[in-house]
Amino acid sequence: MSIKLNLSPFKLDIDELINEFVEHQSTSFPDWKKIWGLRKFSYIYEAAPTTHLGFFMQSLYAHTIGHMNDSASFPRKLGGLYCLYCLYETQPFKPPFKIYLSLGELKTLKNLVAEAKGNTVKAAPALMQRMLEKDVFLFGFLDLEEAAKTVEKLAEQDNEIVKCAAKKLFKDTRMEHFLHLDMGRELGLEELKKLSTEYAESKQRAIEEARKVVNVQDVEHLANAKELVGDKVEKAVESWDAQKDEFYHKTGVRPTQEQAQQEDDSDNSDAEYTHELERELQLFDENLDEQQ
Repeated sequence: MSIKLNLSPFKLDIDELINEFVEHQSTSFPDWKKIWGLRKFSYIYEAAPTTHLGFFMQSLYAHTIGHMNDSASFPRKLGGLYCLYCLYETQPFKPPFKIYLSLGELKTLKNLVAEAKGNTVKAAPALMQRMLEKDVFLFGFLDLEEAAKTVEKLAEQDNEIVKCAAKKLFKDTRMEHFLHLDMGRELGLEELKKLSTEYAESKQRAIEEARKVVNVQDVEHLANAKELVGDKVEKAVESWDAQKDEFYHKTGVRPTQEQAQQEDDSDNSDAEYTHELERELQLFDENLDEQQ
């Protein structure tokens, strides 16, 4: 399953932090710590998500390591290493999330340490030695950035396959009719609500009139319905529409113009249904009149 987290703001913060260090044209770790402190960068974890924390941390690590690629300037590479170290050391999670390194990224760090020694920057080899001693690294064969892009691409392809399969499965079948069914129109919801409201009012008036001359205790409960038939049907229609929308969202299937025309042709059955309902209501009123 593809994980959807908006990490762009976090990555932008890391970029700006390292850019500021590069602008100072410094290679000193104390200078780095000063910039980190002035930006209060440890507060980056205050906005961390509440789920998928491992994915969140590895994404920060991977983005930071990206600043240490061979084509980057030496100060930028150092900024990447210093940032990686500080991200690990200041994280609030216990146990701390280790830093995943592919074999290619490990080689990048090795080259950086060699370059730092050649430039007499002692902080870089010292930090690497400390990180190795604390066993902060997890070593693997895959580059996380490339792996994440591959997984995302495969997920998109999978979604397209599902959509195509759904369209093929439901094309020109009876199932298509039900998937695109407008239940409110099929049941004549608006007319039904109007009739059920009028019917409830008629029942109430009839029983009130009957109470003046006879004992209506046995039928009084008929006028006290907590929910009208029209309201119940409306809830059923809303539930049906919600389920249809969810299906459309997951499969990409949408009502076709041809299906819409078929639904229009079904209006004749609505008239028959309404006529039958009116007949039943009339029978009830006649029975009530006989009791009076």
